[in-house]
Amino acid sequence: MLATADQTPGFGPMTGPMTLGPAERASDEAALVDAVRRNAPGSREALYHRYKRRVFALSSRIAGPSDAEEVAQEAFIRIFRGMPRFRGDSALGTWIYRLTVNAALSHRSRRPPPAESLEARAHELPLAAEPQDSDAALRSRLERALRALPIGYRTVIVLHDVEGLEHEEIASMLGCHVGTSKSQLHKARARLREILAESGITAADVGRGRTERGAPP
Repeated sequence: MLATADQTPGFGPMTGPMTLGPAERASDEAALVDAVRRNAPGSREALYHRYKRRVFALSSRIAGPSDAEEVAQEAFIRIFRGMPRFRGDSALGTWIYRLTVNAALSHRSRRPPPAESLEARAHELPLAAEPQDSDAALRSRLERALRALPIGYRTVIVLHDVEGLEHEEIASMLGCHVGTSKSQLHKARARLREILAESGITAADVGRGRTERGAPP
C-alpha cells in the first residue's frame, strides 16, 4: 500500500498506511471502506489511488505487461462491485490482492499464451539488446524468466517471493491447502532457476544484484 498526502474532497486527508500501526491501519481502512459503501464524494478515487500501483504491478507480473492495464481495470471493477460484501475478515489489501489475482487468472484462462513457447523467448535475446546498466539488464532477464513460468508457478512465486505474502494468505487466495502452496513454491523456484541457468544467470548473479541494491542476499 502506498503512502499519499492527497486531500480527497469529502473524505479528508489520506494517511499513508505504511506510517500507521496495525490498529490505526485497520481503523483507516475501515473508514475508507465505509466511505466507499456510502458513496462519499472522492472515496472511490481515494481507494483507487491508494492501491492502483500495487494492483497494476501484480496484474503485470501475473498476466503480463501487455495485459496489465486491462486486468487492473477488471480488478477495480470487481473491487468496487464487491465492496458491499467485504466483511473485514482479512485486511483490505489482502482482499484486494485476492480479487486482483482472480482477475489476472481469469484473464489468462480466456487468453492463453501464444503457441510459441514463452520459455523459448525468455532467453532468446542477446545481452546487447538489454538495458546498458548491468543491474537493469539483470532485472529485465529476471522479469522475462518469471513470465516464462507456468501461470500457477508464476502466481505463487509472485505472491510469496515478490509481494511477501504468507502461505496461509496465498492458500486462501488460491483456494488451496497451505501444503499445496508450499509445494508449488518449491517447484516454481526450481523451474525458475532452470530458466535462469538457460539464460546464463546463476544464483550468485541474483544474489550479487540483490546485495548491490541493498536487499538481503
